[in-house]
Amino acid sequence: MDNNNEKLDNGFVKSTSSNYKKTVTTEHKDHFFIKSILVPFLVGILGAALILALFIYVPVFRKNVTDSSSNTLGEKIFTSTGPVNKGIDISEYSDTAISVANKVLPSVVGIEVDFSISANSFLGSQSEDSYATGSGVIISSDGYIITNNHVIDTSSSSTNYYSVSDANSIKVYLYNEEDPIEAEIIGSDSVTDLAVLKIDRDNLTAIEFGDSDSVQVGEFAMAIGSPLDMRNTVTAGIISGLNREIEDDGGTMYTLIQTDAAINAGNSGGALVNAEGKLIGINTLKMYGTGIEGMGFAIPVNSTFDITEQLISTGKVKRPYIGFSGYDISEYQAAYYRIPVGIYVERIESNGPARNSDLKQGDVVIKFNGTDVETMSQLNKLKNQCNIGDTITLTVSRNNEEVDIQIVLAEQP
Repeated sequence: MDNNNEKLDNGFVKSTSSNYKKTVTTEHKDHFFIKSILVPFLVGILGAALILALFIYVPVFRKNVTDSSSNTLGEKIFTSTGPVNKGIDISEYSDTAISVANKVLPSVVGIEVDFSISANSFLGSQSEDSYATGSGVIISSDGYIITNNHVIDTSSSSTNYYSVSDANSIKVYLYNEEDPIEAEIIGSDSVTDLAVLKIDRDNLTAIEFGDSDSVQVGEFAMAIGSPLDMRNTVTAGIISGLNREIEDDGGTMYTLIQTDAAINAGNSGGALVNAEGKLIGINTLKMYGTGIEGMGFAIPVNSTFDITEQLISTGKVKRPYIGFSGYDISEYQAAYYRIPVGIYVERIESNGPARNSDLKQGDVVIKFNGTDVETMSQLNKLKNQCNIGDTITLTVSRNNEEVDIQIVLAEQP
């Protein structure tokens, strides 16, 4: 301390005169050195040696010191940028994932479809055996399994084409069992891309159903299935989006749950579950291409209940039917041909309900029960919300005039 300042008992500093000079004797200097410098130095050395010995030879002391340091550092990390919530222990997330996986894995199966395809060569047409893989979810203890229709029937695909009738066999692999079990197709539905299989086995672990209508963006999500034939694979992420309108390669529109939990070929038909291990979706498709990562989609489980019930009871899904085929008119075509955007009626089915109405080839459908429609997917979505026997109104553009046409819906053949 500067000799011009004198520390008072109350902790403050008082200014003293700068022109007063003290004289210090040699004895006083020696006493000052021993008391003020040497003793504190030796005490510090002794204290440091004691702490070092405790750190090396006493494990409990060492643990307390390191835990205290890491906790302080962690708090600084989370609070240095401002008043934010402290981070959670990562072990909580890990424990959740482990618990969910252990609960759900016994309810998810691997599916293998053996089928024959025709290959043309210089030797002529030959039949080759091939197989496709997917996943499924056990929905009842007596062996009913839900999966995607495209797992057991790829008739709408241009690659590995096979239909249900082409399949030589469908095998199901249960969790922790090496030998497959033959499965029977109970029913399938290409419109919703759902199918139900049945195996001859009792006392299975059925999945617990969740409520897909209450799912929130950002909540925990886990996908379980057999991607690339790697059975019992678990991936985790969050719910990325809800009510995504996605059109597949065949032009069918789906309303799906989006997740960033990794979904790959073979995951189709598997389970998307929440943090309670409850089923909230059936993994169905993913987006792929340059620059696309982590965009997978699942059918909301609530939309599967009526479908699976019909498939189990009747083997098919009864839907209303209008009875015409057509194609969508783009804005460019509409401008070029001077017609409105809508659905061009190309052909009217001979035995369909539209045959008994005033609908004509060349009409452009622009409304369904008063709601504007521009694509066949939009029209089919509205039609499927109706019942067989309902009378619907199609508004069409004919010779630049709007005409309302009444049609009684029949059952789709």
